[in-house]
Amino acid sequence: MSIQEKQQEIIDEFSIYDDWMDKYEYIIELGKSVPSLAPELKTTERIIEGCQSNVWLATEVKDGKMQFSADSDAIITKGIIGLLIQVYNNESPADILQSELFFIKEIGLAEHLSPTRANGLLSMVKRMKNEALQSFTK
Repeated sequence: MSIQEKQQEIIDEFSIYDDWMDKYEYIIELGKSVPSLAPELKTTERIIEGCQSNVWLATEVKDGKMQFSADSDAIITKGIIGLLIQVYNNESPADILQSELFFIKEIGLAEHLSPTRANGLLSMVKRMKNEALQSFTK
């Protein structure tokens, strides 16, 4: 499934909900389903700068595909990073770098986040793309 198809799947999932309280509940449920990182992976170099809460991102490349895992001490934030992982996991670094994330706007996520959470979302996307870029030099 392509990055575009994964994003469309998220848009379709969110279209079921009429109001934002239901969408937040869905994001919270997603956050609960994201596996926690092992304590030894919660290092300072894995923290995503620019997020109000602590967000750790672990990355590896397997068979030319990016593998992301993440954790956060805030459940909504964990749900948001879970959405990004859903889109970018098992994708090539080149595809990640060339992709445009349209699902964020389509589901209205950015406009329903506080300014600090919206800034954190941008920081998460930027970090994931940066990890993809760095994979070329490893």
